[in-house]
Amino acid sequence: MQYITTRGGQSASGAQAIVQGLGRDGGLFVPESFPQISRNELADMAREPYAARAVRILGRFLTDFTEEQLAGMVDSACARFDEQGVAPLKALEDGVRVIELYHGPTLAFKDVALTLLPHLLTAAAKAAGEMRDVLILVATSGDTGKAALSGFADVPGTHCAVFYPQGGVSEAQRLQMVTQRGGNTHVIAVKGNFDDAQTGVKRIFSDPWAAAAFGRKGLVLSSANSINWGRLAPQIVYYFSAWCDMFAAGEIAAGEEINICVPTGNFGNILAAYYAKRMGLPVGRLICASNRNNVLTDFIRTGRYDARRAFHLTTSPSMDILISSNLERMLFELCGRSAEAVRGWMDELKENGCYEIDAGSKEALGGLMYGAWASEADCAGEIARAWNEERCLVDPHTAVALKALREYRAETGDRRPCAVAATASPFKFSRAVSAALDLATDADDFELCRRLGDLAGCEVPRAIAELPSLPVRHRAECAPGDMLDALMKEMNRP
Repeated sequence: MQYITTRGGQSASGAQAIVQGLGRDGGLFVPESFPQISRNELADMAREPYAARAVRILGRFLTDFTEEQLAGMVDSACARFDEQGVAPLKALEDGVRVIELYHGPTLAFKDVALTLLPHLLTAAAKAAGEMRDVLILVATSGDTGKAALSGFADVPGTHCAVFYPQGGVSEAQRLQMVTQRGGNTHVIAVKGNFDDAQTGVKRIFSDPWAAAAFGRKGLVLSSANSINWGRLAPQIVYYFSAWCDMFAAGEIAAGEEINICVPTGNFGNILAAYYAKRMGLPVGRLICASNRNNVLTDFIRTGRYDARRAFHLTTSPSMDILISSNLERMLFELCGRSAEAVRGWMDELKENGCYEIDAGSKEALGGLMYGAWASEADCAGEIARAWNEERCLVDPHTAVALKALREYRAETGDRRPCAVAATASPFKFSRAVSAALDLATDADDFELCRRLGDLAGCEVPRAIAELPSLPVRHRAECAPGDMLDALMKEMNRP
């Protein structure tokens, strides 16, 4: 399988695309074509464990690696999840199934890919003939940073540097990052929002001076954000797995379509669901859920992307994003893979902060996706409803998705079975969840976790419970315009 970029740049193998992260033309790598999974193969997958399903899907895209290599990598990644597995389903009422994607080491869906990416990246670097160490650059809105740090900590031949928005993540998310162990890990707080951090990382990637300077240090830059194909491909697997589990349980028939609802800010998680559909997974409508930073909802409904709006800090910080990087991959498909059209739209976004797609692309998007958003009050109300009516404790991001699904069903009458991506543990957002449930919030976040555990009758995950006792190892901070200098200083630190 070869890869091309959304802006018409070079062709690359899967290994090259993973190591490079971003196309040299600034575009994102996409597969030259989408491999197909037949209904018979889906039936076979329904009888298999998650790891075997992952090897099947990833093997279609990552042909640089043998089945045995992929199986070894997948097994190593899956071993880092708790006894419930990688993506178990929880049944709610009326055909809704929640995909619990938070049973990994950092309690967020990013673990699904970022427990695997270090294995993929080191193997890909070897396959691509890259002899330098790889420096992973990450901009995070909360969860990606810790998952990347955890995945790459002390992995030979790698360094991992994470930029996060100061004051723009939950206290648990912040502590997860700044207490991270590992001699090859670096964490820097950016005095701005996520878009500032993401723009700064992209600027470093596109800076020839930076590439040369890191090259002299024996380093090559790569990414663990979902702009990297090695991050995105593993996320396709859990949508196949959800359908297979529903089929195996007799909840859907062979070939029956399900809807998929995803809370997303950077668009990668719902893009993975779209790619699963393109591969033959029986999917009806994709429901794209946003918080108050509802640029994606407006885009899906109008065809106009306008980032010139107020930025809101919310209780679902992983979606506090106005520039959705992975949307570029979707645009590439909507316009018939016209790199010229994509380049034009991205240039308009860079220069003017907005762009509008053509009528044909808008119609195609509307047929695929429904956009909805939740206010802070909506989000809190959905957390309360899910607990009071269904005894399901959800984090704010998942609550946004459940609210969007309820809105979609009320508006369209489409009550097909639906898989909802539950993207983080509620214990990572104990203050917001406690407030939504009208519980006292007169204590620190970790005492609130203990109270939530008592309410739900479960233990607080160790990855959260241990945070207050861990030493802070990372204290660097910088202005958005000084990110490269701050990174250079970090890399020179003994």
